[in-house]
Amino acid sequence: MAIHLYKTSTPGTRNGAVDSQVKSNPRNNLIYGQHRCGKGRNARGIITARHRGGGHKRLYRKIDFRRNEKDIYGRIVTIEYDPNRNAYICLIHYGDGEKRYILHPRGAIIGDTIVSGTEVPIKMGNALPLSAPYALEEACTVWEGVLIDRSKRRIYFNRYALRHGHT
Repeated sequence: MAIHLYKTSTPGTRNGAVDSQVKSNPRNNLIYGQHRCGKGRNARGIITARHRGGGHKRLYRKIDFRRNEKDIYGRIVTIEYDPNRNAYICLIHYGDGEKRYILHPRGAIIGDTIVSGTEVPIKMGNALPLSAPYALEEACTVWEGVLIDRSKRRIYFNRYALRHGHT
């Protein structure tokens, strides 16, 4: 992953960097224009919170949070910037020809294959349900910063687990 650093010419370009792997042109059938009704106005259109509004127009990307393409391998084609959240998204081409966006898994690069299902290998980017037979035993390797108490079948985040002695 190549990161291009800007040469400082103005104060606005100081310490700027661009990831060359990130594309900026989204798929047309996976985006739509969202109606931005906020901007500090109430239901009557009167400004109630000052100094809000403006900004660049944003298109909403449909993200597949359910990951219900079971046991079909998908390949990461692009990594894109999403203006609606502070996370990158990946365009996935599945084996059956379907294309979907998912949130970018940490460490995934273009060309990696991912899969979701009940008996998939535990790897960053793969999705398996909590009801999988071995999901509760090795869930710490799937989710970074998450600890599962196997006796109570509860999910704890690291701060809670360290504070309350769940190890």
